[in-house]
Amino acid sequence: MTAPDFLPGVRSVIGVDAGTVSLREADHLVHRLADELGLPAGTFACTHLIREGERRGTAISFAFEDSGEAEAAWRRLVRLGEPEAGAVLGGRECGPAEAVRAAGTAAGEHAGRRGGRAVLYPGVEHLTGTVTLGELLSLTAIDEATVVGRPSTPGQGPDPRTPVHTRDHVRPEWRGGRLVLALVPAAGDTLAPFEVPNPTPCCADHG
Repeated sequence: MTAPDFLPGVRSVIGVDAGTVSLREADHLVHRLADELGLPAGTFACTHLIREGERRGTAISFAFEDSGEAEAAWRRLVRLGEPEAGAVLGGRECGPAEAVRAAGTAAGEHAGRRGGRAVLYPGVEHLTGTVTLGELLSLTAIDEATVVGRPSTPGQGPDPRTPVHTRDHVRPEWRGGRLVLALVPAAGDTLAPFEVPNPTPCCADHG
């Protein structure tokens, strides 16, 4: 099942590699930096697995609709001076070379919408408890929902009235320019996100 584009347009993207390893650590970093940088509502934030040379970990990226907001966030990020972190925005960079390369990979994937697991995105605040599939698509930036193990045929997806148990942890991914959420069947003809919170939803205190 698909929804129309939520926020079209080219985005300015900041990539950051602070040496986080697990997805959970990267999720915490996303929320922390979003708070410390005062990021505006509607900012997209993603995690990216990095496997470059000896670099193994999870980098993050922030995408902005407004270039001025990206500039302001970049200045605040540089002032924060994250220890051993690398960051990039366009042709600018700061931090150790290896971390900068990883940050650039993350930013490039997000800018091209070809990779990245979204932690923050427009409408994510609506995805708590149980919502219908139709609400999930109409209220958020998620473009498409697929059910693992079921053929994905346009116009023949699950009923939009199907309940989705969000578990307060919904992480869609960029695939071929679209933000796609993988779902799995759950009890009672319902659905749930494929990714399970580990061990509990991250950063519940961030709202």
